[in-house]
Amino acid sequence: MADYRIDDLARAAGTTVRNVRAYQDRGLLPPPRLRGRVGYYDDSHLARLRLIGQLLARGYTLAVIKELLLAWEHGRDVSEVLGLEKVLTDPWSEELPGQVTVEELVASFGKGLAEEEIGPLLERATALGLIEPEGDRYRVPSPRLLHVGAELVAAGIPVAAVLDVAERIRDDCEVIADRFVSLVGEHVFARMDGPGGDLAPAELAALVRRMRPLVKTVVEPFIARAMEARVQQALGERMEVIREHLGP
Repeated sequence: MADYRIDDLARAAGTTVRNVRAYQDRGLLPPPRLRGRVGYYDDSHLARLRLIGQLLARGYTLAVIKELLLAWEHGRDVSEVLGLEKVLTDPWSEELPGQVTVEELVASFGKGLAEEEIGPLLERATALGLIEPEGDRYRVPSPRLLHVGAELVAAGIPVAAVLDVAERIRDDCEVIADRFVSLVGEHVFARMDGPGGDLAPAELAALVRRMRPLVKTVVEPFIARAMEARVQQALGERMEVIREHLGP
């Protein structure tokens, strides 16, 4: 189980240290384990923080959230419902978000660009969810995605073209996600419908947990095979040019 200091916990949960302390003062978050004078939090605190954030986003007040969490701790039925809520709202990636300055973004993506081009590109990256304004910096939900983009730009691909393909890939992934959810909805979620439904919230939560690794297991082999075929085809079509570069 991971250990977090309070600033690491806040960053992982997408909140602030001030909020962590406020939730703790209100009894919404258990206190950390103390080692000397330093408090350490664990994954259960992170899960609780993420749940609080999702419930706040759904319009629950802190007072109602506290009652729900107390009921979750003492009542099985509410625990099942909130357990399902937690599974449905947990992120599907364990990647920790990062932060980046405008200067760092320009250094990675803006070389050779006119100053008037940078603003629209930042706005487009924000619209795609690649970066999020946060004070005088940008929050980066997926540093790995940003790294891939920087590598493509370093390889000579214009940043606008990188954003074009990022938008298309995002749309493709939404189609894939819709197919998985529709499949499960048609054959599993339907079992909750009607008075004779035989699928309990705890069973549904367990199913969603099992889906997480299954999605990656299915998508990765398909994309690997598709890339092999497309790269071989592209190289084959340009073999004469490649031979010319290799020389006699």
